[in-house]
Amino acid sequence: MDLYKDVMNSYGLSPLPAKTVEAMAYVPFQPNGAEVYAVSEGFEAGTMFPTLNKPFYGGKCRGGLK
Repeated sequence: MDLYKDVMNSYGLSPLPAKTVEAMAYVPFQPNGAEVYAVSEGFEAGTMFPTLNKPFYGGKCRGGLK
């Protein structure tokens, strides 16, 4: 992870754009060597990267009330 940060800083790069726009999705770069799921688990989650696994739980948007 330190090498990733060193390279990003050396080249003046950021995982996200300097200017972001409302209602626009941004996915940060995944560094080399990032943790990944097993194929079957990644297929079920819809991503190979645990850090990008953000399931939507609709009930939580209303404070868990039904």
